[in-house]
This record gives sequence, structure tokens and C-alpha cells, in this order.
Amino acid sequence: MRYLVLRRLVQGGILALFAGNTFILKGNLSASRLFNTIPLSDPFAALQVFLASLHVDITALLGALLVACIYGLFLGRAFCAWVCPVNIIVDFAAWVRRKLDFKGVHLGLPKNLRYILLALSLILSFALATPAFESVSFIGVIQRGIILGTASWLVVALLLFCVDAFLGDKIICSKLCPLGAFYALLSRYALLKVKHDAMRCTKCELCFEICPERQVLWMVGLKSVSVNSGECTRCGRCIEVCGDDALEFSILDLRGSFKKKDLW
Repeated sequence: MRYLVLRRLVQGGILALFAGNTFILKGNLSASRLFNTIPLSDPFAALQVFLASLHVDITALLGALLVACIYGLFLGRAFCAWVCPVNIIVDFAAWVRRKLDFKGVHLGLPKNLRYILLALSLILSFALATPAFESVSFIGVIQRGIILGTASWLVVALLLFCVDAFLGDKIICSKLCPLGAFYALLSRYALLKVKHDAMRCTKCELCFEICPERQVLWMVGLKSVSVNSGECTRCGRCIEVCGDDALEFSILDLRGSFKKKDLW
């Protein structure tokens, strides 16, 4: 439970800092300032704004580059599990599904739908001269609602919960979120990874049951390598449930990052 509790503290702490509007952190997850000085911008949002306006705001660009470097080079797709407030909702929905042993409805959505939505968001941003995903983002509605203390976000949160609880396990994050797809592409070679030791693994498959992106754990029980997919959210749940100590966080495992078989 240590990573789960830590993630909730980080998520809650970030939202509390935004809501407090102190000098430590002002703004929201799309654009903010740290210590009233350091700009932080959602790189996906900044890219949409650029395509919509064909104008480069230097402050937004610097903030986007900083955030992109943090996740792309070091933390991987950690935003989705450690920062995004939607993660709390979909994790709760997954917990309800497990408790009810509910298998849900098979919708047959394309595996790469989120990447299609990512491309569509960028194309529409340019074509309509407006940031397409930012204009309708459920992430934006929820985080701004919490920060500003309004109640409208609860309707969106309930809708997301129902979709994930009754229609498909983690369907919001694994199929429908273009921001998650953006960070997955950005994070392919990030230094922080989950490392697997096949010699310790007893193939209990508890990690598969808990993982929001099961496809990234293809090596479990087969090979001692690191998870090299950018789709891994670095949530740490697989590490928590592994009684064999076959999974752990690792950095600087560069040798396994550039294997030809994993590039596609």
C-alpha cells in the first residue's frame, strides 16, 4: 500500500497547493508557476495552443519543455498515476469492479484508440483554431472544479466512474485519454523503470490483475528485463502486490531501452 498512499498524498497535495493559490504553486495542471518564478505548462496543451494560434508564447514554451524533460527523461508516464486527479476515480472504479467480481461489457474498442484520439486532437486544434482536447478535457473540468471549489465536476467524475466500473476496466485511461497517449510516446526512454527478476517470479500473476496497463508486463515469468514501454504509469501497484519481490523500481537501465524488438 505504500505507493498507493504516497500517490494519494502527492495528488491531494498538488490540488491543495493549487486551491490555496500560494506562492509555492499557482495556476492549474495546464499552466502554472512554481514559487512565482518557474513556469510549468502541460506540453500537450501547449502544443494544441500552438497549432490553434500558430503563435509561440515563450513562457508557455519554456514551461512545456521543462515538464516534457522531467517526464520524458526521468519519470516516464508518472503524471497519469501520481498527478492526474482522474486516476483517483478510475482506481476507485477498478476497486469496485474487483470487489463485485464484475467483468463488465466488452466494447471491442481498438487497442490504439487513444493514439488516434491524440492525432485527432492535434488535427482539430489546427483546423478549428482552438485547442481541441483542452476545450472538452474531463481532466481539466475535474481539476479546475476541485481547485475552484465548484460542484459541477462531480457530474463528470460520476460519469467517468460509471464508464470504468461498468463498461470496461481502466477504459478511460487506457483507451480514451489522448493526454495519456501523449505521455506514453514522450516517456519511451525515461530512466525510471520497473525491473523484473524472472528468477524470483512464481507466476502468481497478481501483478497482471492489478496493473492498469497489463500489456507492458509481457516479460513477467519469462525474462529478467525492465518494463520498457512508455505506457507504464510507474504507479508501483505491481511492486506492492508482488510477494516474490520480483519487481522493483530501477533507474539507469539503459541497455534494455534500445532493443530493436521493443521499438514498435
